[in-house]
Amino acid sequence: MTDIFEKFNSLNVLIIGDVMIDSYIWGKIDRISPEAPVPVVRVTKKENRLGGAANVALNIQSLGANPYICAVIGNDPDGENFLSLLKTQGLSDQGIIKIKSRPTTVKTRIIAHNQQIARVDAETERNLSNSNTLLVLNKIKQIITDHRIDAIIFEDYDKGLITEDLIGNTVQLAQEMGIITVVDPKKRNFHAYKGVQLFKPNLKELKEGLKMEVDPSNMKQVEQAVDRLKKQLGAKTVMLTLSENGVYVSSENGNKHILAHKRDIADVSGAGDTVIATAALCMAAGLNEFKTAEIANLAGGLVCEHVGVVPIDKARLLKESKAL
Repeated sequence: MTDIFEKFNSLNVLIIGDVMIDSYIWGKIDRISPEAPVPVVRVTKKENRLGGAANVALNIQSLGANPYICAVIGNDPDGENFLSLLKTQGLSDQGIIKIKSRPTTVKTRIIAHNQQIARVDAETERNLSNSNTLLVLNKIKQIITDHRIDAIIFEDYDKGLITEDLIGNTVQLAQEMGIITVVDPKKRNFHAYKGVQLFKPNLKELKEGLKMEVDPSNMKQVEQAVDRLKKQLGAKTVMLTLSENGVYVSSENGNKHILAHKRDIADVSGAGDTVIATAALCMAAGLNEFKTAEIANLAGGLVCEHVGVVPIDKARLLKESKAL
């Protein structure tokens, strides 16, 4: 396993998706507001972190590989803060496009006594215009031309960057150049990812996308739903994350249900980002889909032990992967 993890260091990954700032307000609660029946949070600390597709990039970086992000931000103070965070983390801004008519997405989490009290989202969910989609496509082509890209991750948060045209053109380009494509989908474009190598929905996304109920404890139901999805998309592999029920993997080589590892769960925020980043690198490094899913499942569980969105610890993941 050590040689696979060392191979990560030579890989380049392009992440296409909705980026955002994860803003945290930490504090203490010792009284109820006299204005309304809500707690008063006395602020002790504030912090901004890279979120969304940028958190996938952080996970790629944490695993030793080299990430490139293609995304849009607003021409606003939050956009400047985002670029500053990229620079602090040593990430390239080559694929970042500023758009005047859009705000930079910011998710503010208010945390007291190690529990999330509320979340405030500032964002738009409008699709990009055709002209702006063309700008993004040109950026994707430029990055693929300038750098050897081993895998492309679509990190879709339904904020409007990823459209059917963008998906179709990028997947076709990747197929022509032999680049692995992996997808972390959302509802809007769920059926647009035709012909990708790995499609990784969670249970909620699967049920919404197929418009059917699926009991995660009933593996026959899970198998039927995933088979239906695989046929609709023409995806080589579907990796369905089932939270505490683990992961179900289906490909032309068979099916496998991988159980979850017992963890002290503190926060599930960002776990999907870690899973898709780990899966992309494992596939690009040459692991089969079942070993890929085992390690990605392990990685997702590890980051849930921390409060807030944090990237995976490569050394700890390697240590636990050896025991699989």
